[in-house]
Amino acid sequence: MTPLLQVQDLHVAYRSRTGEVCHALAGLSFDLGPSEILGVLGESGSGKSTLAASLLRLLPPSGIITGGRILFEGQDVLHARPREMEKLRGRRISLIFQEPSVALHPAMRVRDQVEEVLRAHEPLDFAARRNRTRQVLASLFPADADRIANSYPHQLSGGQRQRVLVAQAIACGPSVVLADEPTASLDPTTQQEILTLFRTLRQALGLSMVLITHNPGLLAGLADRVLVLYAGRAVEVGPAESVLASPQHPYTRALLRCVPPLDQKSQASRKAMLPVISGESPNLSVLVRGCPFEPRCPEKMEVCKSCDPAAVPLSEAHTVSCFKFPG
Repeated sequence: MTPLLQVQDLHVAYRSRTGEVCHALAGLSFDLGPSEILGVLGESGSGKSTLAASLLRLLPPSGIITGGRILFEGQDVLHARPREMEKLRGRRISLIFQEPSVALHPAMRVRDQVEEVLRAHEPLDFAARRNRTRQVLASLFPADADRIANSYPHQLSGGQRQRVLVAQAIACGPSVVLADEPTASLDPTTQQEILTLFRTLRQALGLSMVLITHNPGLLAGLADRVLVLYAGRAVEVGPAESVLASPQHPYTRALLRCVPPLDQKSQASRKAMLPVISGESPNLSVLVRGCPFEPRCPEKMEVCKSCDPAAVPLSEAHTVSCFKFPG
């Protein structure tokens, strides 16, 4: 099956005002198939949000794509003209932002904010645009669509505002949705509601999704595959069930140990200290030899200091970049 989205050897850097260069993505490669949900997992600073911005060419002026290819439906996004990118964003690939209170206009009704997306991409008259907006909101708010449509963002709960962002993202019927930490500001119950919504949309609309998160617990039962990012590199990629149940890279295992247990009934367990990954995140402005996780890795070997590990296939669909697994 031909992938909808292919990222090949992508390199992205940021240049500061002082000329310092930070290498945010270093040779990242992956693909996304039709109706697939790919979870991108990693700590803050691992390159997750840079990836989302790169896929839509929304990097700030300091961000530079220095190498690689991004193929969407066979077209190289990096060579698309600005007008072509304007047509692509929101129409074929859409983005769900992390914080709805920032992404939504505070002085516009929800209905108008969804209609603006349609106005930008679809040749619809007012009546058709209004009807399409009503349909989209009814699919996300089946019991309360009219009230939501006429509300301002401050009149809605956090979960409702997040659903409005989802409405904007799916209004034009995109093939791929990028969700950058879409539940980070929500309580656990509302998080699960949004994840359930993603499952429903995938089944109903055949959406493909890149779900970016620092929390592996959000990917269980939702993602088909998981890509684990560290220092802008894919250190482990495989079926979600395998990666989450039996992680092979030391960094992936360390991440999963930091997730609080679901069953915290006793007061003692609720107050227990969670494990942390020792050491500090790498300084991406300094190019060093060896595995970037080596300074923090409890299983490091001498070779890790001098060589960068290549991806080793553990199975047809599962790879890991670690010298513990000889290629």
